Amino acid sequence: MSSVRQVQVTFDCAEPERVARFWSEVLGYERTGSACVDPSGVGPRLYFQRVPEGKVVKNRVHLDVRVGTGLVGEERVAALEAECARLVALGAVRVRLLRADGVNESCLVMQDVEGNEFCLD
Repeated sequence: MSSVRQVQVTFDCAEPERVARFWSEVLGYERTGSACVDPSGVGPRLYFQRVPEGKVVKNRVHLDVRVGTGLVGEERVAALEAECARLVALGAVRVRLLRADGVNESCLVMQDVEGNEFCLD
C-alpha cells in the first residue's frame, strides 16, 4: 500500500490569479499563474480554480495561518493584531477576535479577497 506524499488545497473562486496573488503574499509562497507553492517545498501547493457560482455560506475547510505559535495572552493577541494589519493592507477583511477561553488560545478570524474565511492562529 502506497502513502500519499503531497497534498494540494484547491479553492473555488471567481478570480483565480487575484486570489493566488493574495495567498502568495500572505504565506511568502511563489505564484505560478493560478497556483502558489511553498519555496521550501514543505507546505502544500494551493490551487485556485475558476467556478461560475459565488460563495454563499461559510466554508467547511479553512486555513490557519500560524503566527502566534508559542505565544500566550496579550503577547499572542499583539502578534495576531500585527499580522491582521498587514493582511488587511493586502485586501483581507478582519471578522472577529476570539479570545482565549481556557481551552483554546486566542485566534483572529478573517476573510480573504473573495470572502473565504481563514484564521490567524
